[in-house]
Amino acid sequence: MRQSFVFILCALLSGCQQQKTEKRISEHPAHHTTLNYAVGFKVSYIGKTKRVEVMYPFQGATAGYTYLLVPHGEEIPEHDATIRVIRIPVKSMVCTSTTHIPLLDYLDETETLTGFPGTDYISSEKMRERIDNGKIIELGVEKGINLERLTVLKPDLVMGYSMSNDYGQFKKLEELGIPVVLNSEYLEKHPLGRAEWIKFMALFFDKERMADSVFSIIEKNYLEAKAIPHPKKKPTIMSGIVYGDAWFMPGGQNYNSKLLQDAGCQYLWEGDSSSGFLELSFESVYEKANQAEFWIGVGNYPSLEAIRNADHRYAKFKAFNTKNVYTYDGRRGAKGGSEFLELGYLRPDIILRDLIKITQPDAQPDHEMYFYKKLE
Repeated sequence: MRQSFVFILCALLSGCQQQKTEKRISEHPAHHTTLNYAVGFKVSYIGKTKRVEVMYPFQGATAGYTYLLVPHGEEIPEHDATIRVIRIPVKSMVCTSTTHIPLLDYLDETETLTGFPGTDYISSEKMRERIDNGKIIELGVEKGINLERLTVLKPDLVMGYSMSNDYGQFKKLEELGIPVVLNSEYLEKHPLGRAEWIKFMALFFDKERMADSVFSIIEKNYLEAKAIPHPKKKPTIMSGIVYGDAWFMPGGQNYNSKLLQDAGCQYLWEGDSSSGFLELSFESVYEKANQAEFWIGVGNYPSLEAIRNADHRYAKFKAFNTKNVYTYDGRRGAKGGSEFLELGYLRPDIILRDLIKITQPDAQPDHEMYFYKKLE
């Protein structure tokens, strides 16, 4: 179950003439969606219908998906057979990633979620209360979603995600008459681009204005943090750990690298051109990062001792010996879910302020670290 791990201005289309009925369809006067960071979707309004295009539904996609969001009771416009139709506002929803959870919470749509595959991963206190009260049904099975339970649940919508072009289980859901929409927020390279997907979720509830307000606060806080004066000598940062035979770390154009740069840090691999994750040998990482001042992002290791026990070579790094090692898993939900992996996409402003607190402790006297924790 994924808990994972930027600029288009969307046109607001004016009303159009339907030749068959000669009826003028007017534009939504109260609705407007402008995107300044996200590039993965775009929206246009034709009458009361919203045309939503997910441009890049998965890594390497050469084509996207288009959805028509049509209010209940309204006639469905003529459309191509490949376009999915969703009736709005949605009253019940199943999500498949914990990153979707805070989008619902921040839009006051917590009660819309009725099912989730892997409820133990959810950290949101409001959602956990609904889980405990039996209002969110566990839908997880080893290889995906329990279709039998989902069919009984009959949600208005399943919001999914895909790491590849395998649409298999989602196709089965559509064959059962359950609408599916893919959310590809995780592909956005700019931190605020991922946060801006709250505007995507809002489309299904007619809550564009609320999403604009929420995002504006997050953006303002992020930009204010970014504007904090950086030290003349940027602190050097290493990241990642060894999995199997390779050291995995963010590429130079990765979302995490962007956050470190905006925090005024020198990520030692920031010159790399990849946006995914690098797979490097231990030796090459040590050669470049043995004198790095901070080690930020160490998987789920809970202590320095645990890191040393996993591989004694970790103790050779300066950051380890000066105890400047930080995990992002400082907060976990009641069942152990990572709050960082759930809320972090929507709140990059908090992540950024945490990173600044780590590397410039006096720059924000009133900020207490939220996601990150220093390992002892």
